[in-house]
Amino acid sequence: MTLAEVRSNILTFLSAGHETTANTLTWSLFLLSQSRDWRERVREEAERELAGPEDGPVDRLVVTKAVIEEALRLYPPIAALSRSAKGPDRLGDYEVKAGSLIVIAPYVLHRHRQLWHQPDVFDPARFLGDARRQVGRFAYLPFGVGPRICIGAPFALQEATIALACLIQRFEFHLEDESRVWPQMSVTVRPANGLRMRIAPAARPAECDLIAGSAAG
Repeated sequence: MTLAEVRSNILTFLSAGHETTANTLTWSLFLLSQSRDWRERVREEAERELAGPEDGPVDRLVVTKAVIEEALRLYPPIAALSRSAKGPDRLGDYEVKAGSLIVIAPYVLHRHRQLWHQPDVFDPARFLGDARRQVGRFAYLPFGVGPRICIGAPFALQEATIALACLIQRFEFHLEDESRVWPQMSVTVRPANGLRMRIAPAARPAECDLIAGSAAG
């Protein structure tokens, strides 16, 4: 790559990685604030697994990672992807000419009733155990797919999972009364007018140094 291309890729990595991960955590906290059962499951897992060795924490935070993946399903930060057709093709009843711009909408795919059971319901169990293997290869595209899949996907999942576990372990997040949360497409999918929440120390406060340790590493 040329120096300009390297610079552009680095800028994309930094801006996209920050913006998308921040919104993923925002939606995860919102969804957990609406589900006491999953919130407690994440907190119990964090208290158990974050006290263990620092190596491979994400491999042990399976419930927390499933919450992140379900948040990415319901509110994918990148709501639409665009690709140029390399050659002529056919999509259903439509002829596609070479060079045509094709828009794929993960937000639509992730809530399609022919692809998901109760698609509008927050259910991280979709990504646990055998259920995870039932997710269609092209039904779940939070990071895109193919040769242009997001370069930062593995890092983003690890970062978001550890951050969410630490936040839920140490704090209580409650949606402000009468708050109306609705997705808005800007650069990414984010809550319109922000997400107003009350934050308090958890009933069982605990130290969590994994974020600082990972950053230092």
